[in-house]
Amino acid sequence: MSIVTLVGNPREGSRTLAIAVRAAEAVAKRLRQVHGDEDAGGASAGTRPGPDGSADVVDLAALAPHLLAREPGPGVESALKLVLDAEVLVVASPTYKGTYTGLLKVFLDRLPHQALAGKAALPLLVMGDPKHSLAVEVHLRPVLVELGAFVPTPGLVVLESVVPRDFGPDSGAVAVPELDDLLDGWAGQVAPRLSFRQEVSA
Repeated sequence: MSIVTLVGNPREGSRTLAIAVRAAEAVAKRLRQVHGDEDAGGASAGTRPGPDGSADVVDLAALAPHLLAREPGPGVESALKLVLDAEVLVVASPTYKGTYTGLLKVFLDRLPHQALAGKAALPLLVMGDPKHSLAVEVHLRPVLVELGAFVPTPGLVVLESVVPRDFGPDSGAVAVPELDDLLDGWAGQVAPRLSFRQEVSA
């Protein structure tokens, strides 16, 4: 089951990117446990493999200068294809002004109508204040559903306070107990629903 992580943080090397990659890894690990799926994951500018090669990552920070161009270029086209070819899409953004970033919206607006039909989408927002926790359900989930995605569980909220300030894409296997527990519990809810949907569709 191919997993692609789409990250809408405009800053390269962000904590959002690191958290999203770790979230995708947690889901891939659980899918292997629940479904025995040895192929959970994938692995492929603006795209990069996850640290363990288990999933592909579209980092929109690298594509930002090209997304509004008349001719978006091969990097954007490659990122769009990667998203369209995914079976599971982890969609992550920091929370700006109570919602996901404009950068993520610009990218999603390039997708055709119902482009995510038949795909599972897992929304994830990173935020500094828990008072914005509903944003993942009120703002991010609806746009994914509008694009046709199946969203099997409530979106995931990760508070910045659970990750160190220097936590980034190169943190690799560094243990972050509170984050790891949160992601493991979330992946434990997600994986059985993804596996069940795959079995029903087969």
